[in-house]
Amino acid sequence: MQAFKQTLVLLVLMVSISSLSGCSNWIYRIDIPQGNYLDKRDVEKLRIQMTKEQVEFVLGKPVINDLFNQDTWYYVYDIKRGMKGFGEDLRKELVLRFEDNKLISVDGDFEVSEDFGIPLG
Repeated sequence: MQAFKQTLVLLVLMVSISSLSGCSNWIYRIDIPQGNYLDKRDVEKLRIQMTKEQVEFVLGKPVINDLFNQDTWYYVYDIKRGMKGFGEDLRKELVLRFEDNKLISVDGDFEVSEDFGIPLG
């Protein structure tokens, strides 16, 4: 009789544990964004020969400043998804290069507009 009770308790514990492991998706986990979120429309506002001040007005301050080269700005955005069903993790980068305080090139995960080569004024 004692062996039957132990077996029954063990069986109930195993069923309970396996049932609870299926509830892990019920816990809400938040997304963790880090860095500069850049909108495609903002990046398309960039024009060659813009000053650093104008670029900062459009995109905000860069998340990374190169201490050895003040003429290269890095905008990086990472988002780690808390829930798998809400999409994949994401990383976007944008690298801006300046010469004599004027924007000369844009590289990274965003497309510049067709008007990028036309200075503002």
